[in-house]
Amino acid sequence: MVQSIARQSVVIKCNLHASIMLGNYEFYYAAGLVHKLTGTDTEEIALPQAMIEKVHKLLEGYEPKDEHEQHLKRMLADYEPEDTMDGQMEALFREGMHESRMWQE
Repeated sequence: MVQSIARQSVVIKCNLHASIMLGNYEFYYAAGLVHKLTGTDTEEIALPQAMIEKVHKLLEGYEPKDEHEQHLKRMLADYEPEDTMDGQMEALFREGMHESRMWQE
């Protein structure tokens, strides 16, 4: 249940180009999307602080192709993750990496 809500939240925010990222569930899904968008495949799922650093590094040279990606990049630039991580966050990361319906609710 949390997974579908977190995914839907990120998609809606990027579709509306509004709001901020509120928690690590959204963050891990968004981090998976960044990996997909940048063509970075990985099996390693880092802890929150290491993951945000990795995401920032991936986004440094990435030029968003549309407003959805631009808003995703903006949300991630301002996000400060909490130190918690669980199995649902890992699943959300994988879901983002393998997303086939990008930006569809």
